[in-house]
Amino acid sequence: MNITVLGEARYPSPLPFHVNDKARVPFNVIINPDAPPQEELLFEVAGPRERLYFDPKHARAGIVTCGGLCPGLNNVIRSLVLELHHSYGVREILGFVNGYQGLDPWRGSEPIPLTPEFVEDIHKEGGTELNTSRGPVDVSVAVDNLIRRKVDMLFVIGGDGTQRGGEAILREAQQRGHALSVIGIPKTIDNDVAFVSRTFGYVTAVEEAVRAINCAHTEAHSVQNGISLVKIMGRHAGFIAAGATIASQDVNFTLVPEVPFVLDGEDGFLAALKRRVQKRAHAVILVAEGAGQHLFGAGDKQYDASGNLKSKDIGLFLRSRIEAYFEAENIPHTFRYFDPSYLIRSVPASAEDAILCDFFARNAVHAAMAGKTGLVIGLQHDTFTHVPIELITRRKKQLDLNSPAWLGVLAATGQKFAQFAV
Repeated sequence: MNITVLGEARYPSPLPFHVNDKARVPFNVIINPDAPPQEELLFEVAGPRERLYFDPKHARAGIVTCGGLCPGLNNVIRSLVLELHHSYGVREILGFVNGYQGLDPWRGSEPIPLTPEFVEDIHKEGGTELNTSRGPVDVSVAVDNLIRRKVDMLFVIGGDGTQRGGEAILREAQQRGHALSVIGIPKTIDNDVAFVSRTFGYVTAVEEAVRAINCAHTEAHSVQNGISLVKIMGRHAGFIAAGATIASQDVNFTLVPEVPFVLDGEDGFLAALKRRVQKRAHAVILVAEGAGQHLFGAGDKQYDASGNLKSKDIGLFLRSRIEAYFEAENIPHTFRYFDPSYLIRSVPASAEDAILCDFFARNAVHAAMAGKTGLVIGLQHDTFTHVPIELITRRKKQLDLNSPAWLGVLAATGQKFAQFAV
């Protein structure tokens, strides 16, 4: 995977350790000798380079956070600033406010000068000190603004939609002849970014989801025929649901976007839930927001400001269907519904995620200072990599139903693989 560079790197790096620019990480490390040969993906290893493209004394950086909130956003901002300032000596760092809107001087506020003093304690708080928003920006206006402000490096923190925006800004800058390094840092608690084994915020989100599941289990277990339904985030992928199920060990049914299911009939979900309640007198259901969308039919499609298709509310739908089913079956029960979606993304990062945020940020700075552009920091086999933006934006990662993660879900819940699958 070749990475675009802005030009010859002429300035010596102040850092004592350097990564060979030819070092590569294979995407697949397990080789099946019986499988047909295929083209091997090799990713450039991230890290500091021996020579820099930008003169630190004259370089100016910009940072923007986009999309939904995620634990660790402030950690990434802080580490970007500290690496730029302390390791490379970059003194001018601008924080663009309110997502990509902040790149448009007619829509956004003035950028915030970011200093070590400004970011000193922000990692202790959830959210983002730069605020965030969804939606695109006029790339022509954005690049005009970046050129006017003499921004050489733009760090974009967000998911695939944010990275598509970064790619568009880069293309516009290239057409203008402006040497702009655009470096993406992958952000999504859903953990569904391709070529990134774990995105920051995911572990924290799982921990918070487990807290909700513990409460749901207590509620269900404390009454006769108690049923608790917990809806959590996961628009296209069920990684949070799978991780929380395995971590809690108290979930009886886990519903994810990757596994369509039927509700009715002897082999349907409702009948399986009935058997569980009759046998054990309680049940805990965990559903990802993107699960069961096939149950709604076509209908009107709605999109958010970033162009993402909005999921129909599977939580409220299941709540209605479960209560109606148990009433029709004349089975006394107590139903509890939990929706901690925004709670799990608004908290500060856990220690494990804080470390990951720091590594992502520092590797992003190394890439930018070396004059690399059009890449997102990836993570494969415990090694940070450079992934071309176009690869990130054109592929989604989903649960592998043969993976330890999903097999762990089946073992923890007792679900059969095809128990109520379509």
